[in-house]
Amino acid sequence: MPGQEARAPLQDNVPGSGSGECGGARAGIGETDAIVRFELSDDSHLRLLAEADADELYGVIERNRAYLAEWLPWAAGQTREGTLEFIRKTRRQLELNDGFQGVLVSGGQIAGAGGFLSVNWEARATRLGYWLAEARQGRGLMTSAVSALIDHAFDEWELNRVEIQAATGNRRSRAIPERLGFQQEGVLREYERVGERYLDIVVYSLLA
Repeated sequence: MPGQEARAPLQDNVPGSGSGECGGARAGIGETDAIVRFELSDDSHLRLLAEADADELYGVIERNRAYLAEWLPWAAGQTREGTLEFIRKTRRQLELNDGFQGVLVSGGQIAGAGGFLSVNWEARATRLGYWLAEARQGRGLMTSAVSALIDHAFDEWELNRVEIQAATGNRRSRAIPERLGFQQEGVLREYERVGERYLDIVVYSLLA
């Protein structure tokens, strides 16, 4: 799975996760930078994005552009300005109590990104998206990050359903929900366009 270990960033100039469609009544649960930090190992953590991350995050995208663009519709044309706007959107998302997206840091460097695309508080459901730099693959980093997000969704927010979508051919992305016990629900045929290709998308879910 070049880049995103699931469907990645939002779809309008986002280097974060995947497109989110959950909406609805929100439960008044606030998040802060201090609270939203998940320690994954001695040298790895997931935290909220800040505008100061724009240059480094864009640098990771630029170095991995061809790798990410195989599966992520935003990757081929992503700019530094688009990266900064994505970060600002994640801050607005947080203010609206619609979940959050963060950056995965390993060894003091940004390795990828991921988080909640949105939260449907009425249905108690959310969807996750994420991506990881090519050189960081195969170390369990994103699996640990996604596991922490799942625990937060179920234990802190008391949600009932977490969903992950991934292209059928994106084996690295699909391996994460399969490894974490998600159930495959079905395939959305030609659901996402990446470049000139229409990709079939597998839907996975995990219930509380």
